[in-house]
Amino acid sequence: MVPAALDVQGNSFGDPVDASCSFPAELGSRLVFTVEQRDGLRERVLRLAEEDERVVAGAAVGSLAIGDGDRFSDVDLTFGIADDVQVADVLDDWTRTLVDELDAVQLGELERGPTTYRVFLLPDALQLDLSMTPAAQFRPAGPRFRLLFGETAGGEFETVTPPVAGDLFLPTPPVAVDIFGWGVIYALHARACIERGRVWQAEHYVGTVRDHALSLACLRQGLPAVQARGYDDLSAETLARLEDAHVGALERGALRAALAASVLALMREGAEARLPHAHVVAERLGEFR
Repeated sequence: MVPAALDVQGNSFGDPVDASCSFPAELGSRLVFTVEQRDGLRERVLRLAEEDERVVAGAAVGSLAIGDGDRFSDVDLTFGIADDVQVADVLDDWTRTLVDELDAVQLGELERGPTTYRVFLLPDALQLDLSMTPAAQFRPAGPRFRLLFGETAGGEFETVTPPVAGDLFLPTPPVAVDIFGWGVIYALHARACIERGRVWQAEHYVGTVRDHALSLACLRQGLPAVQARGYDDLSAETLARLEDAHVGALERGALRAALAASVLALMREGAEARLPHAHVVAERLGEFR
């Protein structure tokens, strides 16, 4: 569970809402991985843990920790690492395996307290949220936590620092690859919210994808890339690309159209910045457009 996007209910990046209380998803959608692919990824990651003696505990988090989720739930797993081992070393080793074996692309990394989170995009727009914590501090960050093996540390739920109001999770100074990666993560959430019928939440995420595309454009044109300071000074050509990225109505058709325009703009900016894996990500989000 990646905490920077947690709301007051403790929802994570991969599961913006509790699937059990959302509208029925369009199960015939071509925009999504299959449940079999998701289950296969989960089992492969758990085998990595079983084969790695540095891993002493593991848990499922998010909607799949408390139920079956839905067609749009992603894989969200967290692990406790032996206290005499560097968490970064384990994450780096696993990242190489995920890239080499499963063609994963790392979208983002975030540190919150003792926990480090990495988010990956796999073929067919399947998202993996992977987090690791030293064993002495491995405990639930909220109620959506199901221990799979090992033990948790004693004490109450880990307190998660809430995001700053207006923070779009842009690093300071802004880094193009991070802006692009987080924009992709929000595009995945927007799609899930649209298909679940969570139109207000979807509108929020669509706007966030658009903002990340605009921030990338600001970096490219030498303008301030945070807090929308450079948006109005962007070239007319750049702004014209985003004219259709505003949500015209709170209904699925309008939300999908705005998301498509926002994703297209984000992919163009990623390509123009020559970011690594931008072309691979664009192919995997092709159906969004």
